[in-house]
Amino acid sequence: MTTARDVHALVLAGGAATRFGGRKLLAPWQQGVLLDGAIDAALASPALTIVLVTGANRKEVERAAKRHGGRISAIHAADHGHGLSASLRAGIKALPASADAVFVFLGDMPRVPHSMAADLLSTIGSRPAAVPAFQGQWGHPVLLRRSLFDEVASLSGDIGARAILKALGTNLAVVDTDDPGVLLDVDEPNDLEAMRHLDP
Repeated sequence: MTTARDVHALVLAGGAATRFGGRKLLAPWQQGVLLDGAIDAALASPALTIVLVTGANRKEVERAAKRHGGRISAIHAADHGHGLSASLRAGIKALPASADAVFVFLGDMPRVPHSMAADLLSTIGSRPAAVPAFQGQWGHPVLLRRSLFDEVASLSGDIGARAILKALGTNLAVVDTDDPGVLLDVDEPNDLEAMRHLDP
């Protein structure tokens, strides 16, 4: 398979945000809340559907997502307290059986360039995954083919798929970008304040 045609997107929004003091994805951002940035990037992607994976503050996060229209569906990771892998597992399991590949967006990354997902899809070719990189550092979103779904769904703890991607070696497609938005996430209130002062 050289071209992924049935492509979907996950927006992981299940964390408790303890370092932020809670309710991170609902913090004010531009004209809405922080989560809006990741959802907007997912909506700009070539994904056929977008699955929002909720955890902490489930109802409020779902309400925030509904403002973006009906292309987004929400599922709840009941074990979200176990960390990032719980949201990944829930999201992978929620994908349609026909899915060739999935974009993984993180809810606390509001400055992902809207063109990046399409760039990943056009670059992945027959390889199992694609990532953006800024100055040599891998970022998000990540594009994963179905061949990796089971391995990703078997992860545990507060980790993502980085070790799986690293093991691919040269079989990983890397898309270099000069936009640091592929790396910028929000862990603490100071991160959000600093991001507000960056050029749009």
